Amino acid sequence: MTLYHKFFAEFKEMYYAYATMGIIGSSCLGSAAAMLILMAGHGVSEMFQLFLVVVVCMGFNTTVLANLKPKIVLNALLISLFTSIFFITYHVFMISL
Repeated sequence: MTLYHKFFAEFKEMYYAYATMGIIGSSCLGSAAAMLILMAGHGVSEMFQLFLVVVVCMGFNTTVLANLKPKIVLNALLISLFTSIFFITYHVFMISL
């Protein structure tokens, strides 16, 4: 059994707890990513990056509020977290150069 399947089984068992924690985590990471993107400037590329982060994070919130299946919610959470983490690491390394 893969790590994803183990986590999905636990996520499905405690759906409301993980969905609540996911909303908090996704919102916090999304706001940190948005802050770093806006610190980099206000050009077209930064606005597209900001658009992408906001759409993905709000998409996860929508899946929870729409009460979709746990697998869809988990996949949306993972996409949201990885997108935010990607932009955070990208902009942290761009600032340090």
